[in-house]
Amino acid sequence: MNILKPVNEVFEAFVDPAKIRNFWFSHSSDRWEHGKTVTLRYDEYDAQLDIEVLEVDINKKIVFKWGANEEEHIVTISLKELGKSNTIIEVNEEGFNENDDDFISQLIDNKEGWVYMLTCLKAYLEFGVNELRVGLVK
Repeated sequence: MNILKPVNEVFEAFVDPAKIRNFWFSHSSDRWEHGKTVTLRYDEYDAQLDIEVLEVDINKKIVFKWGANEEEHIVTISLKELGKSNTIIEVNEEGFNENDDDFISQLIDNKEGWVYMLTCLKAYLEFGVNELRVGLVK
C-alpha cells in the first residue's frame, strides 16, 4: 500500500498507542518496542490479545508474534521510504498450516483483514479519518 506521508509518520502510527487506535486496535497497552509484550484490545469485538514484539528497526520494520502455541504467526510490517512524503508499506504474515482444511479461506480472510487495516491507516494518515476502523464488524 502506498501512504502519502513520510515514513516516520507511518512508523509512529503503529508503535504509538495514542495513534494506533485511530486506525487499527481500540487500545494498545504500551509503545511497540523490541522485547515487549503488548496487550491489544478491540472494543468492537470485546476481544483482547497479546503480541510479542520481536524486532523493531525504526522507520523500516516491525516484527511481532501473535497467536497461541500451534497457531502462532509471525507478522512483518516493512516500510520503504519513497521521497520525503511517500511510504510503501508491506505486511507479511507467516505460520499458516497448509494442511488445514480451511487453509485457503484462512488466507483470504487474512488478506482481507490486512487490506482493511491498511485502508484505515491510509484514511487516518492522509485524510484524518479515524472512524473507518470501527466500520467493519463481522
